Amino acid sequence: MSDPAQEATMERILQEISGVGRRLEEMDNTIASIMAETKSIRLDIAGFQSRVLGLEPRVSLVETQVASSRDQDQELLYLRSKLTDLEDRSRRDNGRSLGFPETIEGEDMLSFLRETLPKLTDIAFDPLLEFQRAHRLGPKRPSTTARPRRS
Repeated sequence: MSDPAQEATMERILQEISGVGRRLEEMDNTIASIMAETKSIRLDIAGFQSRVLGLEPRVSLVETQVASSRDQDQELLYLRSKLTDLEDRSRRDNGRSLGFPETIEGEDMLSFLRETLPKLTDIAFDPLLEFQRAHRLGPKRPSTTARPRRS
């Protein structure tokens, strides 16, 4: 028959095998849990990918609109400055004197106008005429002997 030492060894071997079986079952359960979690994570990632793909065209549209808005802002600033300039000009009391020969004003346009306009209109201005600005049309002729710009 069998020897008690052999039986004890066999009993220990069976217990070890049984313990290994329990640990393998635990590992199998852990692996199944990990696989389920991994599958859940994959589904979440797929959902995020589809959301990102849906957002990309919208982001591109917003970027285009922002760039367009910047261009419009610059144009608006330009138009505002032009409007301010035009408003300033329309508030001035502008007068234009035509028919004077070129270079008759000499070097000082303001002095020429202050002296000439009272003589031409036969009006004594008191106080004297005040001019905000005076300027000629076009550039001065290079010399007094050069041909006039208009005939």
